[in-house]
Amino acid sequence: MNRLLTIIIINLLIMSESCNSQNNKSSPNDRPAAVAGQFYAADSLTLVNNLKKLFSKAVPNQSKNVLAIISPHAGYIFSGEVAACSFNQIDADKEYTDIFVIGSSHREYFNGAAIFIDGNFITPLGVVEVDTSLGRKLLNTGSVFIKYNEAHRLEHSIEVQLPFLQYHMKKPFRIVPIILGTDDAETCEKIADVMAPYFNSDNLFVISSDFSHYPKYADAVKVDKLTSDAIQSNSTSALLKTIKSNTKLNIPNLLTSLCGWTSVLTMLYITEKIKDINIKVLKYKNSGDTPAYGDSSRVVGYNSIVITQNKTKNTEFTLSKTNKKDLLLIARNTLNEFIRTGVTPTIDSAKLSETIKQYCGAFVSLHKKGDLRGCIGQFTAKKPLYQIVQDIAKASATEDTRFQRVSSDELDQIDIEISVLSPLKKIQSIDEIELGKHGIYIIKGNYSGTFLPQVATQTGWTKNEFLGHCAEDKAGIGWNGWKDADIYIYTAVVFGEKESQ
Repeated sequence: MNRLLTIIIINLLIMSESCNSQNNKSSPNDRPAAVAGQFYAADSLTLVNNLKKLFSKAVPNQSKNVLAIISPHAGYIFSGEVAACSFNQIDADKEYTDIFVIGSSHREYFNGAAIFIDGNFITPLGVVEVDTSLGRKLLNTGSVFIKYNEAHRLEHSIEVQLPFLQYHMKKPFRIVPIILGTDDAETCEKIADVMAPYFNSDNLFVISSDFSHYPKYADAVKVDKLTSDAIQSNSTSALLKTIKSNTKLNIPNLLTSLCGWTSVLTMLYITEKIKDINIKVLKYKNSGDTPAYGDSSRVVGYNSIVITQNKTKNTEFTLSKTNKKDLLLIARNTLNEFIRTGVTPTIDSAKLSETIKQYCGAFVSLHKKGDLRGCIGQFTAKKPLYQIVQDIAKASATEDTRFQRVSSDELDQIDIEISVLSPLKKIQSIDEIELGKHGIYIIKGNYSGTFLPQVATQTGWTKNEFLGHCAEDKAGIGWNGWKDADIYIYTAVVFGEKESQ
């Protein structure tokens, strides 16, 4: 009886330590803990006590609007305090739609990103629910995401992050576990393109990475500072350049300066296109700072990094009259010269404002005597806005399959309209859609379609008609297809040649 009472009391203590154990149901398809007892304690009570101690030493919460963190994935005795600093910046009371936990593979090498969708993850603290539905949607986006469970079976980079979430988060959460097997920057960019719509305040990204491997203590401090500075610059080119230059320093025993560089790079491909992103290093240590276990002649580096976004009173994208005039002039000059000569005119970017050099999605619509003559757009931008406008102005005149290619004889009869887009925001209810203000983007499997905000105003449709026509006419999923599809909204700054005349 005393033994039974002791077990009950221990279980109550575990639950009371703000540990979010999700649910206790497991299945044969779940991914069991692979490194419990190696990287962290396998006993739940010991693990909770260890986490409590690590969080007590962590940098206090000093971050608002956290979008992502970078956390190390070594044994807790070495990197646990640094990891706790990252997780301590997360609002423990927030209920995220999904938490993306992303790591680079240590054991398996393959092209793309492997998503685990067959079950949940298990740790000594209980079951961590996996959003298998979203995982399947990502798999349907193309070959860059694959199902490859072997990549997850023994991989520790995701697993070691989960007890921190279970201990810290007070609300239920679901994860999307992704392991990158690629060492190709271009593939990382493709992965980022698919994941960019999910990088918002509704979700959290946990990027798993240690820093330098096996140099001496002083060398690790030096090279880890170079790498973390590159990350803080929020530039993919700066990070790639730094990683390459670190190898040329000829530091003895430096195997890598960032073991999860592909995961960090993927995140930067997203964040470098977002306005008002802040990347801050909270704490640095390496394994040599644990003298009872570490060897200062051969260390591994760890950084706690938090990624936030400034929130201003007016977050909507705006363009001045001069900005609009410049973009319309670029579109018009490009259209005239390319249609008549096949040559794309050169743009003198030195004369343009920084506003239209930002990375924004856009659509260019061509009208002839009031009727649509062509319309092409891009939601995500890999180029500055002025270059996007030039590209899609040409495409609207020559690549819209609904129309014949625009001829030189028509140019004087065509007027140009440009819609500059805000980032996409996934909605949970159609009540969030404001007709005339929001455009919609509907995606279901491999099918998608969009209507710009002005379509609702021009047609006079109701909200259900707006959704129904987009689902049937644009996405090809039937009138009611939007009801079980993902719906995103966006705003647009719309302007054209007619209003500037």
